[in-house]
Amino acid sequence: MLYLWIAWAALTMLVLTLAIYRKVASRSEDAFVHLAEAEVSAIPRQATVAQRLDRIDSWGKTLTVVDVVFLAMLLGVVFYNAWQTSMETLK
Repeated sequence: MLYLWIAWAALTMLVLTLAIYRKVASRSEDAFVHLAEAEVSAIPRQATVAQRLDRIDSWGKTLTVVDVVFLAMLLGVVFYNAWQTSMETLK
């Protein structure tokens, strides 16, 4: 059972690391819409950063859902085992 908790902790650390990576990657994000002719060179870089952030967000959302579901199942197993143990002591 301990290995399941270690796996969950590792998955949680991966999600947190991905969140920190996204924060660092978003520092180069430019939130302004460049429409002037002189700003055309900034558009490809802006699109590249936006695509990178979209990929990171997609992985982040997926891993967060997996992490929460894994934790819910793990807690379910723990509570079921506790319930089974309590039923055995009542007999």
